[in-house]
Amino acid sequence: MTLTLPIIQADSFLTLHYRLAGLGAAGQGREIINTFEDKPATLSLGTGELSPAIEARLIGLAEGVRTRFELAAGEAFGPRNPDLVQWVARKLLDELGDPMERYAAGDVVQFPTPDGAGQYAGAVLQVGPDGAVQFDFNHPLAGQAVEFEVHVIGVL
Repeated sequence: MTLTLPIIQADSFLTLHYRLAGLGAAGQGREIINTFEDKPATLSLGTGELSPAIEARLIGLAEGVRTRFELAAGEAFGPRNPDLVQWVARKLLDELGDPMERYAAGDVVQFPTPDGAGQYAGAVLQVGPDGAVQFDFNHPLAGQAVEFEVHVIGVL
């Protein structure tokens, strides 16, 4: 009797370790996430937890596989969009969060979606003299080539 290992499908529930890092001059190996040194992640494909390009590379992999792959600049998280670099008035920041909050370049701030059901993040680029803050709402790896390393632990 031959035992066949489960294969990742478009709607699979997965337990896996993974590492995502930028490549090339822009990314310079900057690691965004690495679960190999902690507990594995669990997620469902098709729910937006991973980018569609990464999900497409996972489909067809068998349980137990450990591999890595590279995605071309912009393939994983789209191109950088200059319209997503925006100034936010201090008054609005005070209304959305803690009026005592102090922002510095590099901080990542969570904002509620307009419907209040979710969140999105922006990275602080600079703080203006009037207290307004310039945010970059692009994904940190938008427009960059990325490396994705994965060890598929379980497939349901």
